[in-house]
Amino acid sequence: MKKQVLFIHSAGPQEGKQGSSHLIAYLQKSLSVDYHFSSPAMPDPENPGYGPWKNALKEELSKLKGDVILAGHSLGGSVLLKYLSEEACDLSIAGLFVLGSPYWGLDKEWPFKEFELSEDFASRLPHISQIFLYHSRNDEVVPFSHFEHYASKISHAKTRVFKYGGHLFQEELPELVYDIESCK
Repeated sequence: MKKQVLFIHSAGPQEGKQGSSHLIAYLQKSLSVDYHFSSPAMPDPENPGYGPWKNALKEELSKLKGDVILAGHSLGGSVLLKYLSEEACDLSIAGLFVLGSPYWGLDKEWPFKEFELSEDFASRLPHISQIFLYHSRNDEVVPFSHFEHYASKISHAKTRVFKYGGHLFQEELPELVYDIESCK
């Protein structure tokens, strides 16, 4: 059976080279044939709300069986963390990848209460074999301090810091493919 990778995209437009579209296309072409990759369109990405995204994520997770790998870019990563720390999840999660995600409520520019995590969210995550945090130092959307905050809260996470790549990770990310394929 193929290993399943579920990718949750960022907020905002997803057409062309916008949003997570480049990352999605890159992973689709780069992951080996041993992987089944899916990236569902999340509801109203230009005006996202946690409730609709939570419901869509719950539906997508219910379709998965066996060991799964979850990945989320920007809002997608923070929604995965919120969902996994607040909802029951019976899946065996081999890996969780959070790329360029905002830590909602960390500072006054990121005040969206509905996306905020509980103070103890990391201790409430289900058992996940491997957690990876990715961020570019030149991310023009989400400050690097958000990554640092996640890294301090999820101290066992493996961190990948890139000098370049911006928020959209427009360059190739062989490290991401390698890390996904190394999850057992």
